Amino acid sequence: MRAEIRPGGPIRGTLAAPPSKSMAHRALLCAALAGGTSRVDNLAHSQDIDATLAAAAAFGAQVELGAGWAHVTGPAVLACPAAPVDCCESGSTLRFLIPLAALSGRAVTFTGRGRLMQRPQSVYRELFARRGLRFEQDGGTLTVAGPLAAGEYELAGDVSSQFVSGLLFALPLLDGDSTLRLRPPVESRSYIEMTRAAQALFGVESRWLDAATLLVPGRQRYLPRDITVEGDWSQAAFPAVLGALAGDVTVTGLAADTLQGDAVIGRILDRCGAQRGAEGFRFAKSPLHGVEIDLADCPDLGPVLMAMGLLCRGRTVIRNAGRLRLKESDRIAAMEQELRKLGGCIRSEGGTVWIEGGPLHPPAVPLSGHNDHRVVMSLTVLAAAARLPVCIEGAEAVDKSWPDFFAAVRQLGVEVELYA
Repeated sequence: MRAEIRPGGPIRGTLAAPPSKSMAHRALLCAALAGGTSRVDNLAHSQDIDATLAAAAAFGAQVELGAGWAHVTGPAVLACPAAPVDCCESGSTLRFLIPLAALSGRAVTFTGRGRLMQRPQSVYRELFARRGLRFEQDGGTLTVAGPLAAGEYELAGDVSSQFVSGLLFALPLLDGDSTLRLRPPVESRSYIEMTRAAQALFGVESRWLDAATLLVPGRQRYLPRDITVEGDWSQAAFPAVLGALAGDVTVTGLAADTLQGDAVIGRILDRCGAQRGAEGFRFAKSPLHGVEIDLADCPDLGPVLMAMGLLCRGRTVIRNAGRLRLKESDRIAAMEQELRKLGGCIRSEGGTVWIEGGPLHPPAVPLSGHNDHRVVMSLTVLAAAARLPVCIEGAEAVDKSWPDFFAAVRQLGVEVELYA
């Protein structure tokens, strides 16, 4: 699909944040592990969430879907999937399920699409090897088998919190207590806390013994619960940045007391000189200046902040962004390539990115979405804010997390046409 963004009228309006994809993954998985029926409300059916729902069904959960809700009935004992479990392009789905698949000695095979099976799994591979468990990758498939045992687990704290969360989901179901030791620095701690908070809602507890050690009691059971998924701060960043650069935009449905690390977008915009409204999460057009930004706990904000940096006065420096190279695309390389087509001054070295604000021009060739939803949405925000006519190829990538993204920004005055 091709998206054509054209200079239009004023950017203004109010937009409801879509449901948090991160919390929805966690709530649905906890519901699938509970012995009984749970209702999950405020649910959006993106490709990633649908992958988790299908995987839950493969492990024996019964899933009933409605408009914005799901009833999930967990089995008494997790089933062994009869066929390979397709995680599509969802890293959360795959990494959350691997330890659960290893609870028994039966082999479970996972498949994926896009770059999913190329994304690093070395943390699990090393853990499984140390315990003599099966972990085999063969092209586009990954096969694991347990049985996983209670005990002490040590893993790097600066790779991906998804590995920590995956173990947190599985370890409480074992017969003994376990300890998770994270080698500092511990990054994306907010995502670990989101997992623990979701588990607590379903009756499963863990506790920090110190800043890098989690005690996970065994012999626990997930209990059925009804839960409403909060709004997504990761997605709210796109209309918020658009408002701060070019208009007057309010985003509703966001929890002020959230554990989502991407809620830091409000403070980042404040530091850049954004004009914040008194009511809700509102930003209006104002001259922004570059700042230094640490992405250690909010990597998903990287692409939109790179785009924003081109319209800020002075230099924006983004640090601890190395994990962006291991997402649906190499997001640093992808954004460098596309922003330079607009005349943007951007360079990187490892996990550090430097962006210089300055004049931009319409691109001579279409921009590429790099099969990455956050790249597509970031380029859309930049084109609308800079009032540049831009064509983005591969715009269907937004279906991964926010299928209604283009309809949403149209509500704010962005002129966009979509072509198959």
